[in-house]
Amino acid sequence: MAHDHHHNYDHDHHFHAPKNISRAFIIGIILNMSFVLIETLAGLWQHSLALLTDAGHNFSDVILLVFVLMANKFAKMKPTDTFTYGYSKSTILVALTNSILLLVAVGAIGLEAVRRISDPHPLEGKIISIIAFIGIVINAATALLFFKDKEKDLNIKGAYLHMAADALVSLGVVISGVIIIYTQWYWMDAVISLLIIAVIVISTWGMFRDSIRLSLDGVPAGINVQKVRDYFSHLKGVTAIHDLHVWAMSTTEAAMTVHLVVPDGGSDDFLAKVKHDLLHHFHIIHTTIQIEKSGDDSACEQKC
Repeated sequence: MAHDHHHNYDHDHHFHAPKNISRAFIIGIILNMSFVLIETLAGLWQHSLALLTDAGHNFSDVILLVFVLMANKFAKMKPTDTFTYGYSKSTILVALTNSILLLVAVGAIGLEAVRRISDPHPLEGKIISIIAFIGIVINAATALLFFKDKEKDLNIKGAYLHMAADALVSLGVVISGVIIIYTQWYWMDAVISLLIIAVIVISTWGMFRDSIRLSLDGVPAGINVQKVRDYFSHLKGVTAIHDLHVWAMSTTEAAMTVHLVVPDGGSDDFLAKVKHDLLHHFHIIHTTIQIEKSGDDSACEQKC
């Protein structure tokens, strides 16, 4: 039995990053790279593992900001015959790559911190505290650059969490320096390094988990597929739903395909309303809807 197929496409496949976010990333890169140089020199001078650990973490954040800035540029490029969805998914690859590199790096630092606990080096607590205090100011200022848009994009949220965590980490290093000033407990430097590592792992794990899910075309966080299915089931004229898929096109955009059984064939107004509702209620930007008049199994080979 023949049946009609109607398709509803959102032809805007471009990545939609929040306005002025590129400037925020550039400012963040400059601020943090300057601090990395200061902290690295101070760490080498004082043989402070806590400072060097924090400098390494801050440098990884600079790399994150650079990668995200580049990915945002790629994501805005027009689709081609080879990459018909464009390059938006590069933002997901950046989030995944950054989280993996960061987790690997802190593992190596952790081994050195454990060794330093049993073999601590004499340190100048005052200098450590001053440098770390500068870090609090810079990291907090950078975090504020991303605060407003942190819920709009996984990479922006990752940048915000990293910078906020860095501010807390720097506070820990300040405390370490103060303790060393009054107690000469030089092993405290290594202990603080382990605490820094714990903070990094905790702040990174969520982004790692989310980026893995999006890389495997999992449903983006914030979209409940059952609620989408319930929405379709309550549409007037829809008698069956199948082959429903929702996935991420980027860290900010979701796409969906679905087959709807509509005996009367539906209409352009029906498709326009569905598209509008999916965008405004579920934040699904790109939709492809196939209308089938028959609910028979033979009506669609993809029925599942």
